[in-house]
Amino acid sequence: MKSAIKTLKALADPTRLRIVAVLLRNEVCVCELTAILGMEQSRISHQLRILRDADIVEDRRDRRWIVYAIPERSRPALDLLIKNFLKEKLAESNEITRDLARIKASLEQSVRAERLSGSPSARKKP
Repeated sequence: MKSAIKTLKALADPTRLRIVAVLLRNEVCVCELTAILGMEQSRISHQLRILRDADIVEDRRDRRWIVYAIPERSRPALDLLIKNFLKEKLAESNEITRDLARIKASLEQSVRAERLSGSPSARKKP
């Protein structure tokens, strides 16, 4: 019961719900999430820690980057909750709709590659 409550509490925050919606589509690093969500790195990192503590997300190292993803063991339950139970409510959210559209653009712009190279476009605000 405690685990279920911890999970639901973690998902009860709009920012964390947006992060989970993105991670159900793609694994991403914090710099990509900042571009997708249009938020500061510190705020996103804080929310990711809460999601990680609730076993909703996991991280792994990819060279210099920490990449976040939904663990396979959590995916069926989150898919059921998000895609079935909350589908209509989330479809009404302009923020989540915009976030999901930004995933492709962020990955095409290769935010991680730009950050590695130190190019000027890496310093642009999304």
